[in-house]
Amino acid sequence: MFQQLRCITLCLLLSATQSAWAADALRISHDWVRATAPGQAVGAAYMTLTSAEDATLTKVESDVAGSVEIHSMTMNDGVMRMRMLETLPLKAQQAVNLEPGGFHLMLFDLKAPLKAGSNVTFKLHVQDSHGKQHVYTHSSLVKAAAE
Repeated sequence: MFQQLRCITLCLLLSATQSAWAADALRISHDWVRATAPGQAVGAAYMTLTSAEDATLTKVESDVAGSVEIHSMTMNDGVMRMRMLETLPLKAQQAVNLEPGGFHLMLFDLKAPLKAGSNVTFKLHVQDSHGKQHVYTHSSLVKAAAE
């Protein structure tokens, strides 16, 4: 009986530790969404992601768009090229900047214009180094491009 109780207690402690770690495993900072004009069907979002351990951003969802894609922009032979990425690697304790002219999030099929001062909610799906998926919900402020 004592052995079973000790085992249950240990399992509960390990579960609580894993849950607490997961809540702090991804830090999101310097986040903003570019305001759009009426009728504009595509938007962009920017942020800095810092993971506690090696991980991979596998998917992003938002309540304001039909789909969200991870994109990169690179200069090749004087031509700026944008391409969709299936995933984005996150190295432990190394900030990954999603910013204009580099990595960023593209929001497609906007349901309404993104107005400065409003908020956009994102669900970021991250796979940790053990293969476990975590979902982080984060709200970002919409700003005019010149802000």
